[in-house]
Amino acid sequence: MSRLGGGSLLLAWQLKGKHVLIVGGGDVASGRVESVLAADARVTLISPSNGLHPLTKSFLNGPYNITYHDRLFGGVEDLADVDLVLTAIDDVAQSRIPVNVADIPESCDFYFGSQIRDGPLQIMISTNGNSPKLANIIRKKVEQSIPEHAGDAITRVGELRIKLKERAPGVGGAIGKRRMRWMIDVCTSWEMEELALLDDQMIRRLLDDGWEKNAVPSPGELGAISSRRAYKATTNFTAPGVFVTTLSFVAGAACAGLFLFARRR
Repeated sequence: MSRLGGGSLLLAWQLKGKHVLIVGGGDVASGRVESVLAADARVTLISPSNGLHPLTKSFLNGPYNITYHDRLFGGVEDLADVDLVLTAIDDVAQSRIPVNVADIPESCDFYFGSQIRDGPLQIMISTNGNSPKLANIIRKKVEQSIPEHAGDAITRVGELRIKLKERAPGVGGAIGKRRMRWMIDVCTSWEMEELALLDDQMIRRLLDDGWEKNAVPSPGELGAISSRRAYKATTNFTAPGVFVTTLSFVAGAACAGLFLFARRR
């Protein structure tokens, strides 16, 4: 095990309803705006209009919770009631509000890292401010290994988990352990694509025929078959037919050959 130290505490920070101040509207700021809007934050953007990135402008013109001030940062008075500051200048680095200053790691309370997002799935690659480019390269490699439909599958499993808790409420204890064990069995028995196919009816049947009977029905029993399973089933089903057809063709060709040979004699 490597020696501890030199890292950061990676957190999924819940920003819903929090007030985030973003100073600047350029390329870097546009990415920051997108990230905090995705987290349902309440955004205040301060930047002269002549420096706004096209993506930033699209957010300002969209149905988002953004208050825009066409001016330069005004100092401490702009920090009132702010929960988080994202900026490209270091004027706010001495405040007690968590701050991220672009390209100045020593002035940052936190880093953004390189992020992967697919619905509720979020993965962050951080080099702790040492090499954003390498973080981006590593992110692309990780992204290639994520199964298709992962985001949809997570959403559906989350819905199943909520319905299960409604049927079997309680925290901890035997019921909590049983819920956890059953959810683990479902997630490991079904393909990612099959989990993504879960709808309200399938979830209800999965609970009725699975949870209530202490079992895990197969995807096929509920009509949720992945393309991979369907391909295997089709291949296995057609293989004997292909063999019989080929054998019949060969036998027919052999008989025809014998008939022509007999006529020549």
